[in-house]
Amino acid sequence: MKIVATAAAPAAIGPYSQGIVVGELFFSSGQIPLNLSGEIVGTDIESQAAQVFTNLRAVLAGAGSSMDKVVKATVFMKDLADFGRLNAVYAEAFGSHAPARSCVEVARLPRDVLVEIEVVAKVG
Repeated sequence: MKIVATAAAPAAIGPYSQGIVVGELFFSSGQIPLNLSGEIVGTDIESQAAQVFTNLRAVLAGAGSSMDKVVKATVFMKDLADFGRLNAVYAEAFGSHAPARSCVEVARLPRDVLVEIEVVAKVG
């Protein structure tokens, strides 16, 4: 088991790691729209989702993986009314690659952000 910690993504805001590699799989912690200084980026779903994908790319790279190796994504949203707008950013981030996905509305997210996404990806 390998703990992933990269300075290219925001540090964890609690007692957890950015992700863990076990065998050939990487499990990310949920990424929220924070910049490297720990500040929330954006006030709408599009800008927040874009920052989340920036963070996911960084932790994936730190694990020796990439977006095209993601096998499962879990999306947590504050408001499913933003589902279509999130999908546009999501589709752009993954391109023609379409990993399995779950998407759920939750009552509240850390720092009151609009979206949090975690992924499972193949490494190597």
